[in-house]
Amino acid sequence: MDRVHVLLFGLPLFLLCSDLLNLFTPPPPPPPSHPKPSHHHHHHHQPQLNPETSEFSTPKGVGGLGYGSTVNINFCASCSYRGNAVTMKKMLETQFPGIDVVLENYPPPMPKRLLAKVVPAVQFGVIGIIMAGEQIFPMMGIMTPPPWYYSLRANRFGSIASTWLLGNFLQSFLQSSGAFEVYYNDELVFSKLKEGRFPGEIELKELVFKKLSTSRLEDGL
Repeated sequence: MDRVHVLLFGLPLFLLCSDLLNLFTPPPPPPPSHPKPSHHHHHHHQPQLNPETSEFSTPKGVGGLGYGSTVNINFCASCSYRGNAVTMKKMLETQFPGIDVVLENYPPPMPKRLLAKVVPAVQFGVIGIIMAGEQIFPMMGIMTPPPWYYSLRANRFGSIASTWLLGNFLQSFLQSSGAFEVYYNDELVFSKLKEGRFPGEIELKELVFKKLSTSRLEDGL
């Protein structure tokens, strides 16, 4: 039974420590983007020059209507919003050639993320108590198990299944943000958190077109 006790106590503690370590470990820096080497072919290519040098940069409109603009779509990955984000990405790239559309996950607030990390440890702890509570409670100094333990013990498999399903549902809820935020050059143009709905394709196209036209007019002044 010693090995069983070590497994029941050690496994939830190990999972909790590993989740906390992964949570507070900073993500690795993104790999530097290297420009694609130009290949000499018989057909003509537009020159890829430094856009920061105004005298030798590519003229506006040559690289496409959306050249030099970036749209960020930050969505809730755990809410199955990726399909909507990919659809919007393809639409914007088709309507505004040259535009850079970036898809990123919109994480929930820090308290919800911390609670989501604790849920698996609680799940394994409750299941361990249901399976071996008569040995665990005396080790904790409780010689007589509480009444709720016998209620859970009476329907062992039902209690384990309910604990597993309820924990998974709670973890999924804590990991979801419900966000679908669209930014044009770091400026918010649509927010599902504020509007309470998804943007339509025509609506998003018009919003981006207005921002793109304003940006072109400002650059022309």
